[in-house]
Amino acid sequence: MSEREENSPPAAQGEKLQKVLARMGLGSRRDIEARIAEGRVMVNGTVATLGQRVGRHDAIALDGRLLRREEGAELVRRVLIYNKPDGEICTRNDPEGRPTVFDRLPRLKEGRWVNIGRLDINTTGLLLFTTDGELANRLMHPSYEMDREYAVRVRGEVTEEMLETLKRGVMLEDGPARFTDIQEAPGGEGLNHWFHCVVMEGRNREVRRLWESQGLVVSRLKRVRFGPVFMTSDLAMGRWREMTQDEVDILSREVGLEPLALPEMKLRFREKMERLQRKSAKPVGRGGARERVLRPAHEGAEAQERRAPRRPKEERAPRGRGTPVAERPAESVRKRPGRPAGERSPAESGERPARKPGPVPAKRRSPPAGEGQRPGFGRKRP
Repeated sequence: MSEREENSPPAAQGEKLQKVLARMGLGSRRDIEARIAEGRVMVNGTVATLGQRVGRHDAIALDGRLLRREEGAELVRRVLIYNKPDGEICTRNDPEGRPTVFDRLPRLKEGRWVNIGRLDINTTGLLLFTTDGELANRLMHPSYEMDREYAVRVRGEVTEEMLETLKRGVMLEDGPARFTDIQEAPGGEGLNHWFHCVVMEGRNREVRRLWESQGLVVSRLKRVRFGPVFMTSDLAMGRWREMTQDEVDILSREVGLEPLALPEMKLRFREKMERLQRKSAKPVGRGGARERVLRPAHEGAEAQERRAPRRPKEERAPRGRGTPVAERPAESVRKRPGRPAGERSPAESGERPARKPGPVPAKRRSPPAGEGQRPGFGRKRP
C-alpha cells in the first residue's frame, strides 16, 4: 500500500449539505448551492464547500445562525396551492416595495415556504409552495418532466402553420423551445384568440416568447396545471389552500419520493388556518383594499333608519340620557306645539308642579329640539 493511500481520509459519510438544507425547507437545492458558494453556510465552525457531506451530529449555521436539526422538523412535507393574482412577484423581498406571493402565506414556526417554479408579475394562476426543498427541486428539475399547462389569449391572426412551427420548435435567445401540445379554446372576439398550450420546462417568460416569435402578442396568461395538480374554480384569485394527505402522496410518488405523514393538526390550529385562508383573499393586491366610507354628520337621521330593524317604540322602555334616540312616545303625545311653555299650566302640560326658585342644576336635561330628538349624538341642530 502506498503512502498516499495510507494517509487518504476515509470515505465521506452522511448526506450532501445542500440536500439536507433543502429538506429542512430552507430553499431549493439551487438556492442552497448559491448560498454555499457565497460562503454563507458553515459546518462545525468552518466555511462549507459545495458537495460537502454532513452527519446528524454536525453543527450547521446559515448566515451566522445555528440551525436546529430535529428529525421531526426535517421530515415535514406540506404543500400549498395558491391562485396568484396579477401584480405580485415571486420573491421574498422586493426593493421597489411591490406585493409578493409570500405576503399571503401562513407563517411557519420552523423552516419556510419554497416556491415551486415562478410566474412573472403579469401572469396569474397556479403556483405551488412546499416546506420540503427536495420535493421542490425534483418538481422543477427537467429530468422529471413535469409539464405545465397555460391558458393564453393572443392578439393577432393565428394560422395552422404558426401552430405547427410552435410545436416543432423555435430558437429563442437561450436555446430551442417548443410547445408539446396546443389546443384552441372557446372564447375571444375579433383578433383575440384563446389557446391551451403545454411546456415541459419553466424557463423565464418561455410561453410569452414562443408566441412573440410568431409576431403575436400575449394579452393574458394563466397557468392552469402543474403536473398532476389542476387549478380548480373553487379557489378564488388571491387565495390558497393546503393539500390533503392523499394529494401530497400522489405528488410525492410522481417524483419518486416516499410518502410522508402530515403532522397532526390541533383543532385550534386548524381553525386558525381556515381563518387565514378566508383572509388571504381580502383584498387581492395591496392596493385593492375596500375603502371605508364615513357617513357625514348631517345624515345621522337617515342613517338611523337604514340600520337593522329594532323593536317597536311602544315595546321599549324609556332609556336614560345617552341613548341615540331621545323621542319618548308619552311626551310626544302630551306636548302640544304652538303654546309657549310659560302660558301652560302644570295640569295641561302634564308636568310636575314647579319647584321653588333656586339655582339651576349643573346637569339639567335640555328641552327636545326638532321632532322630539335631543340635540347632539351625531345629529345637527335645526
